[in-house]
Amino acid sequence: MTMSIIICDDSTVARNQMRAALPDDWDVEVSLAHHGGEAMDLLREGKGEVLFLDLNMPVLDGYQTLEAIRSESLSSIVIVVSGDVQPEAHRRVMSLGALAFIEKPAAPLDLVDLLNTYGLYSAPTSSTIEPETPVSVPETPQVTSIDGIGRVAEIPANLLRDGMQEVANVAMGRSADLLARLLKVFVKLPIPNVNLLEVNELKMALSLASEGATYSAVCQGFIGAGIAGEALLIFDDSSFSDIAQLMQRSEANTREAELELLMDLSSILTGSCISGVGQQLDVHFSLGHPMVLGQHVSIEHLVGDNTHRWSQTLAIEITYHIENYNITCDLLLLFTEDSIGDIEQRLAYLFN
Repeated sequence: MTMSIIICDDSTVARNQMRAALPDDWDVEVSLAHHGGEAMDLLREGKGEVLFLDLNMPVLDGYQTLEAIRSESLSSIVIVVSGDVQPEAHRRVMSLGALAFIEKPAAPLDLVDLLNTYGLYSAPTSSTIEPETPVSVPETPQVTSIDGIGRVAEIPANLLRDGMQEVANVAMGRSADLLARLLKVFVKLPIPNVNLLEVNELKMALSLASEGATYSAVCQGFIGAGIAGEALLIFDDSSFSDIAQLMQRSEANTREAELELLMDLSSILTGSCISGVGQQLDVHFSLGHPMVLGQHVSIEHLVGDNTHRWSQTLAIEITYHIENYNITCDLLLLFTEDSIGDIEQRLAYLFN
């Protein structure tokens, strides 16, 4: 009997990855949702016996979707598939009714084991194999193509942006997990902001910039296999007191103490995030020595004075906010314009 499933993720690349991870011989009808709101509509229509649910999405995120499913008493087995692997994220989704939690990208063999464990799938014998059921796609503007095994695969309109957003999403989750375990906190994560920008547009694109605020920043270069760039960790100066408390330091009331905290944060977040990007792109990045760009200065000073060497950059912005504390920092990964072609080739190989 055909089982209806929903794959809910705002990333075209992630939806394709999840679809490809499903067992080839699983008799399912697949519906695709771009956010929790679309998933709820499909559930209300009676679809989605199994829902594969991302956490970081617009409209309704994964947590809100789980809450809505519970409040409406909708019947669905929910398996969360997310790059946010913090222990608290896992605990929260399970408390909201999720059956299981899978780390992105889903590994096909691990997924088969999970489905077998809960009786959702078992490999049919050779005498009972039936033709694969076509995929059902919601009526939203999509460009599709048929892949080699007859499935419908979405083609990202912008592979560079969509692909790097998903790469950043996974890398971001790993770096946040490291920070959360160290500080015993929950790090609230955004949807990574990915744009191809003229350098003079960069400071206008920063989501944390606010008039009158001051920031401190550390820059660290990275290079590997034809791809190079710089990582900028930009820290809101108002956060120093709280981060000093969490890191069990004396009050950060001197520039030297603040600089030590800033370097420690940079070591945790920058190194792990760049490593996560490299692992997915199959690139080993060598890291340069971290350098202080400035302390207690404006965003215009930090960005404007330190990116003049390039005219264009592929910019990934990730804003980390620690829940219940006044701690916010931005990690910018700025790839040189000469790197873009190599990145696109690696994304095409990785996701197609």
